[in-house]
Amino acid sequence: MKSGNNFIGFSSFFFLLIFSLIISNSCTRGEPKIVYGFLNLVLYQGESGPVEHFSLFILCEDEDGIENLDHLFLYHDREQLRWQIKSDEWQRYTFDGNEWIGTRSIAVFEGSLPHGVYRVVLVNKGGESAQRNFTYDGNVSFPFPALYISNGEYTINSLWPVNRLVCYDSSGNYSTTVTLNSRTGKISELRLPSSAVTAALWAEDESNFCSAFTDVAPLY
Repeated sequence: MKSGNNFIGFSSFFFLLIFSLIISNSCTRGEPKIVYGFLNLVLYQGESGPVEHFSLFILCEDEDGIENLDHLFLYHDREQLRWQIKSDEWQRYTFDGNEWIGTRSIAVFEGSLPHGVYRVVLVNKGGESAQRNFTYDGNVSFPFPALYISNGEYTINSLWPVNRLVCYDSSGNYSTTVTLNSRTGKISELRLPSSAVTAALWAEDESNFCSAFTDVAPLY
């Protein structure tokens, strides 16, 4: 009887082991995938001059969905720089049916962000990861722009190729964006929504992967 009990115990253990392996394999999550991404330099208006930030966004895939992604790392190995963006910190937006994740807050405490190769590592909640390299070699070719609004008219001082007015409502939420084809004009002619009460100038140089963003100003 004793040997029979040992056999039953061993058989049960063996069955449970096989069953647990099957369950474990069936629940294994695959690695995420970085399909595409971009790394742009954005200049923000600061008290003593423009402040540099990188805007990093990636288009990615995970078999359990974006909600399964946990954090994003950005490395500049040559300069030994590292940034971590957790899932509750990154920004998300949808374009052409695809959802992008990333941040506009990559910065250094002093000096400028280095050029060269950056390494992006994406990690999901299961610990699986994917990585991809991005190279930034752009240059700022134009002075920081300026936006002036007075008496229902706007004026921009900008040599940048593309200039847009980014508008916000009274709570600071995004309202609309309008491309400016003239460096001066009437606010009423832009046909902004009634919710728009403040605006900032977004100037862009696509060929050099950089942009400039001024402080907001009241529209009226």
